[in-house]
Amino acid sequence: EKFQNKTNGITPRRWLLLCNPALSDAIAERIGEEWTVHLDQLTKLKPLTKDASFIRAFIQAKQENKMRLAKQLEHDYKVKINPSSMFDIQVKRIHEYKRQLLNCLHIITMYNRIKANPNGTFVPRTVMIGGKAAPGYHAAKQIIRLICSVANVVNNDPIVGDKLKVIFLENYRVTMAEQI
Repeated sequence: EKFQNKTNGITPRRWLLLCNPALSDAIAERIGEEWTVHLDQLTKLKPLTKDASFIRAFIQAKQENKMRLAKQLEHDYKVKINPSSMFDIQVKRIHEYKRQLLNCLHIITMYNRIKANPNGTFVPRTVMIGGKAAPGYHAAKQIIRLICSVANVVNNDPIVGDKLKVIFLENYRVTMAEQI
């Protein structure tokens, strides 16, 4: 008997059609609507990787989504982020082995580098970490507490400015995933 992997995920169609309508429209304009039923039709996009018009539509959809998300995050978390920054997102169940702690240590390293050389060249980055922890999982709750404490320091440091922002995405759920 073969092992059959089952996930509780949702289809790529939902993410493209419902969560990213601008990109869905750009794709449909180039290859038609059939891709929504047959995802293998997306291979028709390969020749468009050098099409300037498609690349512009792709970049525009991406930037509009980042601007919308930045506005939503500012509303929900009172943190103003740069929509042109690199969005570095890690969302999964909080566990010691799932690297949220390692990601937090990386944030601290980036923060220290900026503090050591404030006039250095840095790619602006917005780090978003989200997920849920089991009610009795003390270590996971400590990781969340650490991430929130680091975010508080980083986000309120005028020297760091918009070079680095950190947000812990509270109460992560599918609705929030659709926005991200």
